[in-house]
Amino acid sequence: MLLPLQLGQREVLAHIQDDLLLSASLWSNVALAGLSVLLFSYMARDVRSRRARLVFAATVFIPLVSLSSYLGLVSGLTAGFLQMPTGHALAGDQVLVQWGRYLTWTLSTPLILLALGLLADADPVDLAAVIAADIAMCVTGLAAALTVSSYAFRWAFYGVSSAFFLVVLYALLTRWPDSAAAAGTDEIFDTLRTLTVVLWIGYPVVWALGVEGLAVVDSTALTSWGYSLLDIGAKYVFAYLLLDWVAGNEGVLVGGPLDAARGDVSATRD
Repeated sequence: MLLPLQLGQREVLAHIQDDLLLSASLWSNVALAGLSVLLFSYMARDVRSRRARLVFAATVFIPLVSLSSYLGLVSGLTAGFLQMPTGHALAGDQVLVQWGRYLTWTLSTPLILLALGLLADADPVDLAAVIAADIAMCVTGLAAALTVSSYAFRWAFYGVSSAFFLVVLYALLTRWPDSAAAAGTDEIFDTLRTLTVVLWIGYPVVWALGVEGLAVVDSTALTSWGYSLLDIGAKYVFAYLLLDWVAGNEGVLVGGPLDAARGDVSATRD
């Protein structure tokens, strides 16, 4: 039986506030996202070349999206209770589903891929295809989380989402490394690629083991912390490492197609 997704923001808010562990998993990211926006904006102050500025623009929006998302979650706006279907380990129980996370990932993960693609000077067609697969991955993941008519369909959507994820992994592991090597950014790209691949694999693992999947971990708070810790590494740590490198190695990014097409004096090397 599908219960109303939004039982009332006040009820959801009260539930979150009463669970200190759950609340901390959300507020910690509100604070880190806000600090990251300020830090990354400051780091961008001396960036001049078009490609480098585009990397900064894409990356700064990652914590901005995250800040909006976590405010939505902690306020009860983008979370609600669903009754798990027959076959689920928590069948018949009302489980707090943080569906706003999927909306965040639909916006933030394409920005991460855009930043990586720009860093690697990836083919624009490849980049567009990978971003499309990534968005499809997030949307079908949302469907898996919200489907309560059938336990089997939850896992069917999970499988489809995982298939789209494989497309993303294929690009990160086999196609973009060669582009990064040709662009002279392979060292930082390899570091960020490894960080991204390892942490992104963690998301479907948390889903499968947490309250939405097999409920091996049947705590909403612990499941939430699993996602939040992954977000910290995949968003803020990733973004800092990328922007710190770009700020110190802007000359490596000068002279690519974006700067050449612009014909701007800001694209010349110092």
